[in-house]
Amino acid sequence: MNELDQRIVHALAEDARRSYADIGAEVGLSAPAVKRRVDRLRTEGAITGFTVRVDPAALGWETEGFIELFCRRNTSPDAIHRGLARYPEVASASTVTGEADAIVQVFASDMRHFERVLERIAGEPFVERTKSVLVLSPLLRRFSSGSPG
Repeated sequence: MNELDQRIVHALAEDARRSYADIGAEVGLSAPAVKRRVDRLRTEGAITGFTVRVDPAALGWETEGFIELFCRRNTSPDAIHRGLARYPEVASASTVTGEADAIVQVFASDMRHFERVLERIAGEPFVERTKSVLVLSPLLRRFSSGSPG
């Protein structure tokens, strides 16, 4: 992906509803040229889709927390993924370095709901123990895609 492609992707990441003409005016291309590049980036897999960002609280998810998972021996990332994919409250999950094997971001309607989700996840057969923290105030969330440097 060259610098022009990166600028187009960044513009789409900021607002995927922007027109190709608007993006083209920003990056110095015609609307059809922007469309061709976006189509190519989709075909190549650099752009995997378009989505909308919704405030979780607007959907009733008032409580956010992170759960560190400490898994039983020989638990594969695929097994963790399969186990967590069933929970609609799980917003993201990643394997990590350090003591924990994975970290899970959870949204819940309230503290009781978070506690129930935590208990269910802790009861998964691959989980040895958990450690959780609750978010008081999200300080910074970035959704745009800049270059990594």
